[in-house]
Amino acid sequence: MIQLDTIYNEDCLEGMKRIDDASVDCVVTSPPYDNLRKYGGVAEGWNFDKFKAIAQQIARVLKQGGVCVWVVSDGVVNGSETGTSFRQALYFMECGLTLYDTMIWEKPSPQAPTEGRYYDVFEYMFIICKGKKPASLNFICDHKNVSAGTVSTRETRSCAEDRKPTDKKRVVKDYSRRFNVWQISRDNGGTGHPAVFPFRLAHDHILSWSEVGGVVLDPFLGSGTTCVAALREHRHFLGFELNKEYFDIAQRRIALERSQPTLDFGDS
Repeated sequence: MIQLDTIYNEDCLEGMKRIDDASVDCVVTSPPYDNLRKYGGVAEGWNFDKFKAIAQQIARVLKQGGVCVWVVSDGVVNGSETGTSFRQALYFMECGLTLYDTMIWEKPSPQAPTEGRYYDVFEYMFIICKGKKPASLNFICDHKNVSAGTVSTRETRSCAEDRKPTDKKRVVKDYSRRFNVWQISRDNGGTGHPAVFPFRLAHDHILSWSEVGGVVLDPFLGSGTTCVAALREHRHFLGFELNKEYFDIAQRRIALERSQPTLDFGDS
């Protein structure tokens, strides 16, 4: 039996089968894509058939309007990028889900030089929705407007050929909705995991696509960042991690977060 606010040291495919239908508000995760890292041997069993089975489970457990944030990139094989990320996004659509947005996680610098190509500094963040639109949509408005304070005439449509001025005026705010390219630095590490999920990335997606008291799932938990971020923002969490070493790290990080008196999840 699955219990909320608990993580499990097991294969997520088997674990998710014990989660009730339509009981998860938000999935935030990054799978071991294209075997770019071994993750202590866990990634050796990762293939597209395994992905499809997991995608089907994600589609089943998401609530109507629930969102899956799928953070992935592509390896290079025989000179060509694999395109696995796009295949995965398209398969989620075959599962009856909506590809609501294709966002980009831009890193300030490349992790390693890329020979023969421009330096690689981004990963895809596919926003997969169960239904036409998310049930929770909380835009983070921290984009500073260079034209803040200026007044302009409101127009009827954004499309140039249909645009018509109105009598209403619009004052440009100091800050507006963030773009769908997020520049977020990698966390410095120190957990013992080879690819630590940036706290800010997990945190900001949880804020964007869920509400207080909602359920956040990470099927590929790693060092536990998603669960720590969920706990901090008063969401329930669930997580699965097959590697015992990483699972133990996640347990310690969650316990440390729980010990902070101002961040206690409580009964909310």
